[in-house]
Amino acid sequence: MSRRRFIRIGGAVAGLSLAALGTGFVPSGRASPLFHEWRGVALGADASLRIYHPDAAEAERLIADSLAEVHRLERVFSLYDGTSALSRLNREGELADPPQELIELLATSEHYARATGGAFDPTVQPLWALYAKHFSAIGADPNGPAPSDIRSALAKCGYPRVTVDSGKVAFEQSDMAMTLNGIAQGYITDRVAELLRARGVTHTLVDMGETRALDAHPAGRPWLIGIKDPRAEERLFATLAVDNQAVSTSGGYGTEFDPAGRFNHIFDPATGLCANRYLSVSVIAPTATCADALSTAFSVMPIDRAVSALKALGATRACFVLADGSMVDHSA
Repeated sequence: MSRRRFIRIGGAVAGLSLAALGTGFVPSGRASPLFHEWRGVALGADASLRIYHPDAAEAERLIADSLAEVHRLERVFSLYDGTSALSRLNREGELADPPQELIELLATSEHYARATGGAFDPTVQPLWALYAKHFSAIGADPNGPAPSDIRSALAKCGYPRVTVDSGKVAFEQSDMAMTLNGIAQGYITDRVAELLRARGVTHTLVDMGETRALDAHPAGRPWLIGIKDPRAEERLFATLAVDNQAVSTSGGYGTEFDPAGRFNHIFDPATGLCANRYLSVSVIAPTATCADALSTAFSVMPIDRAVSALKALGATRACFVLADGSMVDHSA
């Protein structure tokens, strides 16, 4: 469920260039001596921190501590690090003495799985493996895996078959595997935001795969988050105003298995098929964890069901970009 994100952060500071600044600490002195920026990569996605702080040295320390937290959590949730806790669970089918963060996020994942009627399901990794293997083969059928193979992969999925307690996480069936890429970026964004909040930081924008604003923009207005059109990145579908809220956008354009773009990495846990209901879904919620999980789940849900879940789970807004380029916007 991992995905690239087509989100543009607009107007961080009047006059601040958002051109490519490279990876590292970037004091934005041209705009304001109080605004400090870092850009780089976290969890395989573009990431950034924009911190408003009067002390440049302290801002650097805050950024360094934030990145240390990101790297620590990557060692829990990464699918690409064979030594991570999640990778070991997938490889061995069980994990003794799991990190507390893994227990916490699995419990949160189950909450969203139940609340969305199974539309959010972190156990769909066997489907990802099936589609990746199918389309990497020479002469692959452009119509995708055989229905029998999809059914076999689906038989290895299902969040109720994951047992979690303080001493062990285990799969109840062999050949199961999990991905937390539909929620971990939001969770890590929240952890960084909480770290900064505890250190007294205000007027800050955290983006570790999903975006969360701490307080308003220092200019006294909301932060402006632009949602890009995946078919034309220079165009925006909408500009979302956030203040002490988070935004997540999911779309199948992020990782496509086939050249035609018919098959992508967001799967419907009910059918095993790739999600093509919307071009993208954006959610505003109090936390990045919530926004991340719901934008993933809503990608495979009809709008009426998604809006009901939006209201029940405390999120505030969802924007559905349809295949024809139109947008349906709902507020709770």
